[in-house]
Amino acid sequence: MSAIPVADDVLGPDVAVLGLDKVSMELGLSLNKVRQLLRDGHLLAVRRDGELLVPADFLLGGALVKGLAGLLTVLADAGFSRTEMLRWLYSEDESLPGTTPINALRTNHGTEVKRRAQAMAF
Repeated sequence: MSAIPVADDVLGPDVAVLGLDKVSMELGLSLNKVRQLLRDGHLLAVRRDGELLVPADFLLGGALVKGLAGLLTVLADAGFSRTEMLRWLYSEDESLPGTTPINALRTNHGTEVKRRAQAMAF
């Protein structure tokens, strides 16, 4: 089994995080499936005090935020590291609805967020 890649913990202290067991319960998936989402790059995690944690903003209504996995793929294809992806998702951008890419995704503005991510690749 391959190691789970993690991002550096660049999250602000105000960003809520969930342990993998809680993510598993919220998504109705086994812990192994959640780990596979992390390995496949469909989800990001940080390590704090030895524990893998996922930003709570990545979940909505018992599912992953719509468009998150695809957006992470676009960012990876653009050469972003996991840490850079996490930093970008939480970067303030007043021109986006929701002020950050992750908040824009959560409010169904995924097309605009993905468009910006694709533009950064060029």
